[in-house]
Amino acid sequence: MNAVELTAALKYESKRLGFDLAGAAPAVVSRTDLARLEQWIAAGRAAEMRCFAERLDAYRDPGKVLDGARSILMLGMNYRTVEPVEPGPGQAKIARFAWGEDYHDLIRDRLDKLADLHGRLAPGARTRGVVDTAPLLERHFARMAGLGWIGKNAMLINRRLGSWFVLAALLTTEVLAYDEPARADHCGTCRACLDACPAGALTAPYQLDARKCVSYLTIESRAPIPAELRAAVGDRLLGCDACQEACPWNRDTPRTAEPAFQPRPDMNPVDLAQLLTLDEAEFRRLFRHTPLWRAKLEGIRRNADVVKRNHRK
Repeated sequence: MNAVELTAALKYESKRLGFDLAGAAPAVVSRTDLARLEQWIAAGRAAEMRCFAERLDAYRDPGKVLDGARSILMLGMNYRTVEPVEPGPGQAKIARFAWGEDYHDLIRDRLDKLADLHGRLAPGARTRGVVDTAPLLERHFARMAGLGWIGKNAMLINRRLGSWFVLAALLTTEVLAYDEPARADHCGTCRACLDACPAGALTAPYQLDARKCVSYLTIESRAPIPAELRAAVGDRLLGCDACQEACPWNRDTPRTAEPAFQPRPDMNPVDLAQLLTLDEAEFRRLFRHTPLWRAKLEGIRRNADVVKRNHRK
């Protein structure tokens, strides 16, 4: 099977497995994108996420993620479902990606199936599926694979799906038929995302400072939320969709039928009183397979307390 046939087969199977976007790129990081990452780290904008600096060599070379990697099939899965319900007293909002099941679990299973097909079509080839966790510049490779451009909010934007999708990658030691990179930037003069950012984390077009980002503060950070940023958290318990909701490319995008992304009844919005009284066992029972698990019970309690205090103001 040649590169064109293999790529076509993988793309066909990815669609059958529920991926909405698929494109192939060589496993080579551009100097420009690498320089941006290095500058971002050097400026301290990665906040407490030391993994970027500690794994910089791997970010420079996808061969450190999969030995002998030659190509990457980049994939996107739409997670847009219903519109958010505005929280009332005693409630908080959660970013849309976290309303249903943990997408990591969902996509890993689909990637395993795609890798199985790859193994049957190209015996002897090696693959590795990646969802958010390996040192891979996913947005860079998605742009190189033609899936979209990187917008002023530093997110990947697709003309059809906007930015309401999660990325995944299948690295392979095989050569694939590469797609044309996305070269056009369709943000134009728009700055809606920058103006909408509640804490000013988008310090300039294409520049994100994680130290001020509500998504970072409520999900990744284990430290207390800085006093000067607590008001910006508002009623957000986990994550922040402000820049995406303001983006014109996200207004009329299609909704997914994927059951795993459909919101649980207790997630849109969520009840603060329940969260503040949970113990570890109950938290595990309710949220083990949801994105709330990533923030841990301590982080959820911290966030819930900030939102509760904001409600009183």
